Amino acid sequence: MKALPFVFLGGLAALAAAPRPAMPKITKPVMFDTPEADRILAALQVFPPDNPWNQDVSQMPLHADSAKMIAGIGPDKPLEFNLDMGFIIVPPDQPRVPVKILLYPAESDQGPFPVPDNAPIENWPLQKNEDKGALPRPGQTLEQIQREGTGDRHVILVDPVNGKLHEFWQGRRTGAGWEASNEATFDLRTGALRPERWTSSDAAGLPIFPAVVRYDECARGMVEHAMRFTVRRTRRGYVLPATHWASPSKDPRHPRMGERFRLRSGFDVSGFPPHVQAILKGLKKYGMFVADNGSDWYTSIAPDRRLSGLETLHRVKGSDFEVVETGARSVEDR
Repeated sequence: MKALPFVFLGGLAALAAAPRPAMPKITKPVMFDTPEADRILAALQVFPPDNPWNQDVSQMPLHADSAKMIAGIGPDKPLEFNLDMGFIIVPPDQPRVPVKILLYPAESDQGPFPVPDNAPIENWPLQKNEDKGALPRPGQTLEQIQREGTGDRHVILVDPVNGKLHEFWQGRRTGAGWEASNEATFDLRTGALRPERWTSSDAAGLPIFPAVVRYDECARGMVEHAMRFTVRRTRRGYVLPATHWASPSKDPRHPRMGERFRLRSGFDVSGFPPHVQAILKGLKKYGMFVADNGSDWYTSIAPDRRLSGLETLHRVKGSDFEVVETGARSVEDR
């Protein structure tokens, strides 16, 4: 099955992208939580400007089942976050190595892949995740985590010059080399989707990196893309750009994978710290996708020591969100 081409679903032509600075030369792997990474990311266009991840949903109509879905997830529950999805930026000539795919070889892209020796594993290096057993132990080195880590162990590689994104679920380094349960490669230039019914390193078949809250954009004052979050109960269906479901439920109170939520326009963000204001402004304009099954209202933030004030996100409740109708095609098992 061929990858789906990108189709703009917003109804209006997107405005031209703002000019970006020149891409710095990348000669070695660059960790996500560094000023060097900030400069690269400022120059990187992640998917075309009219891609769903970059789509302004602030004026889109409410979904007919919005109130029902909010009630089903929990209107009184707070917005939570995991400091989980780190990543590494690789140079265009990064040596490629084989990665053994263990669980979903038929729904994974073919290697070899540009995995550097210092590829970070999910949750490294900070200590904030709902899966407490997967957190780094005090004194544990990155190499030890690569070999011994538990949980989802996402590994995310960003290749700006070649325009590729490689994401692994349950990545692990062994004596025989790297292995993972699944791998998904995305084209950063075209935004082409996964083949329909294919999973990715997220159950929805979506990419993770374009949705992660990063320090560089919080420092600029606004997260300028859709984010990702999890809920305990999803429906047996998906809305593009999601391409996969992971639930037996057909209950309309449960959102489909790829369902788009946004923060209500009247929510007052003025009393929040600057980095959190940047997140909340982004949630008003771009919203967030249901990306996986997990704890309710948990969003992903890069485990970057430079971010501050994140604990105030708990002041945001489920009732402060609403579900929007994007006009995107959906698929359901009825």
